[in-house]
Parts: sequence; structure tokens; C-alpha cells
Amino acid sequence: MRSLLVVVDMQKDFIDGSLGTKEAEEIVAHVVEEIGKYQTEDIFATRDTHKEDYLKTQEGKKLPVMHCIEGTEGWEINQQVKDALKGAEIINKPTFGSIRLAEKIAKLAQKEEIEVTLIGLCTDICVVSNALLIKAYLPEVSVKIIASCCAGVTKESHEAALTTMKMCQIEII
Repeated sequence: MRSLLVVVDMQKDFIDGSLGTKEAEEIVAHVVEEIGKYQTEDIFATRDTHKEDYLKTQEGKKLPVMHCIEGTEGWEINQQVKDALKGAEIINKPTFGSIRLAEKIAKLAQKEEIEVTLIGLCTDICVVSNALLIKAYLPEVSVKIIASCCAGVTKESHEAALTTMKMCQIEII
């Protein structure tokens, strides 16, 4: 069985930038360690990607904090994480979950038996969105979350997202 790793939005703005948290900073070393367990071809990374008109979007009106604006320093993947990724495929996504990512993983699942593990930021927004999309596309594929390699907007919302994913048959490690 092929094991895939999805590294969600480990970007400067979510770690120590405009939406950064102490909890996000604390998972960087764990994320780097987990990436090291996989071959580059088995890793996908996502990158939250917004344009300069972000505040005019529906998301921007509900979360009026400029972040992950394409081409800015905050949009870039954390350097330690980027170094660990060693050229793994990065998928830019304009919203919480990536249909493109789910479709790529579904194509792989047509060719061979796979399992998918997700890590990254934020547990309660983009990690849960991508995990549920992948599970919806591939209900018979094992989807896992490594809780110690994720952080939410708050500790409470992190725990709530883990509970939600568990209820949707996503394994929490």
C-alpha cells in the first residue's frame, strides 16, 4: 500500500505572520520530522493563495485580515518545511479545501491501493476541509490526521475539528 502525506498550508502567515499562533509555531519541528518519513513523490503540499482583492471576497469579508497574498513573504511556505519538502508538488488553493488535490489523490487511488495522512494548519479550517473532501472522493480509503502535527485557530476549535473528523471516519493519531 502506498502512503501519501498532505502538508496543509504551512505558510508564514499562519505560523508567525498575520494569523500566526504559538501553537502553529510549536508544530513546525513535528511537521518537518513527519515529512522526513516520506518519499518526495508521496507528498503533496497545499498553499492558501489569495489575490490583492482578498478583502472584497466572501472569505475576506468574514475574515478581514490580509493573509497569504500570492507572491508575498507571508504566502511562502515556512523555510524549514520547504526544505523538508524537497520539491514535493505544491498545490495553490484559493479556498479552504482543494478539489484539485482530492482529484489528484483519487487518480492515484484508481491505480493502486493508498492511504492518506494529513498534517498542517489550521486544523479547524483547511485541514478539516481537505480531509473531508478526500474522504468524500474516496470513502474506502484510510484517511488519517496526526493531531500533534496540526494546530487550530484556538485549542478548543482544534479539538472540535478533530472530533468532527473522527465522526466522519477519519482516524486521529
